[in-house]
This record gives sequence, structure tokens and C-alpha cells, in this order.
Amino acid sequence: MTKINLKGNPFYLKDEQIDNIKLLMSKMTVREKVGQLFCLLGNYSTEQEIKEVIENYRPGGMMFRPQKSSSIQDLQRYIQEVSPIPLLLGANLESGGDGIGTDGTFYGRQIEVAASNDKKNAYRLGLISAREGGAVGCNWSFAPVVDFNKNFANPIINVRTYGDNPDTVISMAQEYMKACQSSGMAVAIKHFPGDGVDDRDQHLLTSVNSLSVSDWDKTYGRIYQAMIDNGALTLMAGHIYQPAYTRYFNPDVKDEDIYPGSLSYELLHDLLREKLGFNGLISSDATNMAGFSSQGKRAELLPQAINAGCDMLLFTRDLDEDFNFVLDAVNEGIISTDRLNDAVTRVLATKESLQLFLKQRNKTLVPEKEALKVLKCPEHVKWAKELADESITLVKDKQDVLPLTLQKNKKILVFVIGDVVSASGKPPVSSIFISRLKEEGFNVTVFDPENEDLKDLMVNGSVRELKARFDTVIYFANVKTASNQTTVRLNWLKPMGYNVPWFVHEIPTIFISIANPYHLQDVPMVKTYINAYTANEYVPAILVDKLLGKSPFKGKSPVNAFCTYWDTHI
Repeated sequence: MTKINLKGNPFYLKDEQIDNIKLLMSKMTVREKVGQLFCLLGNYSTEQEIKEVIENYRPGGMMFRPQKSSSIQDLQRYIQEVSPIPLLLGANLESGGDGIGTDGTFYGRQIEVAASNDKKNAYRLGLISAREGGAVGCNWSFAPVVDFNKNFANPIINVRTYGDNPDTVISMAQEYMKACQSSGMAVAIKHFPGDGVDDRDQHLLTSVNSLSVSDWDKTYGRIYQAMIDNGALTLMAGHIYQPAYTRYFNPDVKDEDIYPGSLSYELLHDLLREKLGFNGLISSDATNMAGFSSQGKRAELLPQAINAGCDMLLFTRDLDEDFNFVLDAVNEGIISTDRLNDAVTRVLATKESLQLFLKQRNKTLVPEKEALKVLKCPEHVKWAKELADESITLVKDKQDVLPLTLQKNKKILVFVIGDVVSASGKPPVSSIFISRLKEEGFNVTVFDPENEDLKDLMVNGSVRELKARFDTVIYFANVKTASNQTTVRLNWLKPMGYNVPWFVHEIPTIFISIANPYHLQDVPMVKTYINAYTANEYVPAILVDKLLGKSPFKGKSPVNAFCTYWDTHI
């Protein structure tokens, strides 16, 4: 077991803070220490529920899904008021304050930031996340994602990364981290040992990082080393195998004894602690994912994760059962007293590093209501618009259709693919795009498969009729990757995919993707293709300015948008 250096990177604690931790540890019961190992999903809506959970289990942290910011702030204030030890309050602040408050700023996906080719935008992403997350009471960002797009078919990371170049990932992720940590927000670099190599989803099974030791060192290893050296406070271990490094440290290991990062001593201790020198807090990814749960019996897996090196366990299936699985393992000596104390010390040191105990004494752990004014403030909205302007990428225009004009493109047929009402109840973002086109004087017809006239035109109509009715066709695709969704490809309507762009040589056709940079694999025949990366409220309007030539395309693709296929270049 690697000894903790509380005065060194990333904690940098003073003697007084270290003494406070030692005193607190001396007073804690075993049950209270076990509670600190859990970061719970904050699916509590009443103060009574929260009070009972904290009194019975003394959790070390909670992570809430996005809600109205005032509601989240009230809940998190109450949590901190009733808990003797302040909690780490986490959120997925990957794209801005919307990761915790539904009324927060949806600044942009990480890949949009990378497409701007300016690391100031990564700093702004971190600053918005820290400001808005901090305003509702969060102190722990489950970001940045430091995976990279090794495999364009990966169903998870896609727009959540800074692209396919490790150097870009390092540069951008460090700026995000700098902004967060300078604002009192811890980061959790994820998903160790690295997602994005295979084409599977660790929510549904244990995925695989199949790189050799040498290739891992040159890519993921460089990324993690840079983030660790520059002070990453916490790290999230994914349910991802890395067989090469497991065998490197344990040459005799059997295939069936190779475990994912969240359960592997070789990966968390030998590689992460010893070789890379990570001294901070290790959290597992969600333990209710199948990539974790399918590895064995839960009563054995939770203690194994702690013994492998996880200091906190993210989420539970049944709180009381999971808690007692770990408590029993401590009482039976499966988890040693030393290992328990080591993990709890790192949890408390993270809290001391964030000044949570001082803030608890000063009653400033969660700001007052006034602080919520920072959410979607004018400065943050301005930055989001600037990011959209700097990132939208013209991947190819082989037909010189741009810019659009009323003289040659007035009658536009728009196919909307995949765009639905957002979780926050806002209308589809395609409506913003379509409204802006209409404002500019274009006659826009949105294709509706229930409209028999339009359907018949696409299924049985003549080329002559199509060209008589429309000057231009635009596809507006908002089809994004998500957990528990193994593949994300474009699907076409029956019969025979009649809405597929079969007419690209008959009428100018433009394909725009605002949620996935890899759609060109499904529409290689399209001559004009645009990636816009983020389906927020700012991108669609600025897209129209780009189409009309009012603003140049400035974005640079941070991934191979041609998806390794030769025909996508044509």
C-alpha cells in the first residue's frame, strides 16, 4: 500500500489541516469511516429522506442529477447543515453549469471546445462549470473526460472528449482543471485506464482498452501523467480492462482473473499509484453499472474495489445492503484497518484541500440564493456564442453551394433527424435553426413523413418535380451517443430508406450534424458536410450565419470526421 503524502501533490495540506484529519479519524467509529467510502446518488427530494440517510450512514459524498438550480441548492444546503462531516457534492460538469442546474449554461461539449482550437475555451468551460456548479453547492466536478477518440465507433465518449490527439486532450484538460481548482472545485479525471478504444459501453458490460503497454504509455499514459503532475485532485476508475498492463505487473495472471480498472490492484496500485505516482483520491465509476456488477458477487466486489485501490464507491444498488457488505468486510478483516484508514484519510484530505471544514465552520459550504444569478449570466452566454462561432466546422464542400442566397436557394426542404424535446422540456433545437432560416427570408418546408404529398414526392416523385419544388435540401441531425445505447447510426424511413440523400447529384444537399462528428460514414455521398458538435440553444442560430456567409467557418475538426473510409472524402 502506497503511503499518503498529505503535504505533497495534490493535497498540499498544512500541519494544522493534517492534525485536524488525525483528530477526526481518532474520534470516528468504524461505521462512520465506512460511510465516508460511499458517494451516493442524490435521488432524494425531501429533507426527511436526507436526514435519515445521513444519520444512518454518514456518506462521504453525494452526486445529484440536474434539476432546477434553486431546488438543488436547497437540498445541498440542508445536506451540509445536517452532516457532521461536510460532503463532497459531485456533478457531471462536462459541458457547463447545465450538468447540475437545468437553468445553467450549456456551454458546449468538450469536442466543440477542441474544434475551436483555442485552449481559452477549455478554461472558460472549467470556469463556467465551477462558478455555476459552486453556486448550487457542488464542490466536485466529474470531469474532464481525458479519454480520446481512438475508435470512432465507440458509443460513449464521442463528443465528450477533446478529440483524437492526446496532445490536444492534455492541453485542453489542463485548462479546464486549472479553472476548476482555482475556483475551489475538485476535478475527477476519467475514465481510467481509458475509454474509447473498443466499440462497447461499460454501462452494459466490461469494456476493453486493448492497447499494448508501449502504446498505452504513449497515449493514455501521457495524458494521465500530465494531469497527475499538474495536480488532479481525484480520479475516476472505469469498468474497463487493460489486459496488457495487468499482465505486465502480474505475468502469471489467468484470463478469468483480469479485472477492470475499478477492481484491479495491478491497475490502481501498481500502475496508477506506483508508476504514475497518483497520490489523490480514487473513486470508482458507478457500481450499479453492469461493467462492474457482472464481475462477481456484489458482497465480494465492493470490498475488492476498496482493496484494489478505490477510496470511494460511486452509487449503490441497495444502500443498506451495500453498506453492510463493506462494513462486514471490515469487521471480518477482508478490508484491513490500515486500508480503511488509508481510504478515509484520502477522502478527508480531499475535503481539507477544498477548505470544506473551514467553510463548514464559517457556514459557507453552500452559497445563498443570490449566488444563483451567475447561472446563464450574460458573460457565460456571450462565451457560449463565441465558442459556437469559433468551433463550427465545414468538413467538406465539394459542390460550392455555400454561401446560401435567396436568389439560388430560396426554397429549402429540411429533414430533421433525431431531434426531440430535451430533458429540460425545451423545444427541439432544430426549431431555432428553422426559425432563423425563415427570418432570413427562405421558404422552408420541414419534411413530415405523415404528409402524404411529401412522402409520395420522395418515394415515387420525379426528379423534375423535386427540383421544381425545392432549390436546396438540408439535413439537420441531432443524433447523440448516450449510455445504454450501444450503437448510434443514422436510420432511414421505409420503404427503401426513401429519405436518404439519394438526390445529391440532382439538387444541392447539405448535411449538418450538431451532436455527433461521425455521421459522414452514413452519408458519404453528401458533398457538403458540417459538424457543429453541440445541440444547445446557441449553435443553431450561428449555424445559419455560417451558411449565409455572414461569418466564416473557423472550426478545425479534432477528430477524423471521414471515419477512415476513402469514399467519405469524395
